[in-house]
Amino acid sequence: MTTPHNESPILADGVAEGPEFEHVRGMFAADRATAWLGARIDHLSLGRCTGSFEVRPEMCNGHGTAQGGFLYTFADSLFADACNSPGEPAVAAYNSIHYIAPAFEGDVVTGEAILRESWGRNGIVDVVLRRDGQAIAEFRGTFRVLPRRAT
Repeated sequence: MTTPHNESPILADGVAEGPEFEHVRGMFAADRATAWLGARIDHLSLGRCTGSFEVRPEMCNGHGTAQGGFLYTFADSLFADACNSPGEPAVAAYNSIHYIAPAFEGDVVTGEAILRESWGRNGIVDVVLRRDGQAIAEFRGTFRVLPRRAT
């Protein structure tokens, strides 16, 4: 169930409700990919975001493990939350991921994104994904803040 200020199935109740997160709320209200993944964002503050999703059968590859693209998509969603949390539209410039260990059907994957550096209109966000508290992937993304559109 969502709150009156939260029209996104992605953001947990009470998350990103302040006026400073209006941009993030709008972004996730329109994010069908993250919603399809079943991801939930359970914490958002300036430059930091945490969330989780459960690996469904259709997310598994021929090895019986979570296909890496789903892990990447989840990490990218957390990255987006962290780099957009200051309130200006930001997009990925470059991302990479290192897979450390597998996740399996039924596993709950948790993640944490942290804004490490920002300069000018650029920045770096690190994301760690975990299964049962153990790191399974590390993602690093650089972003670029878009220029404001003339109104």
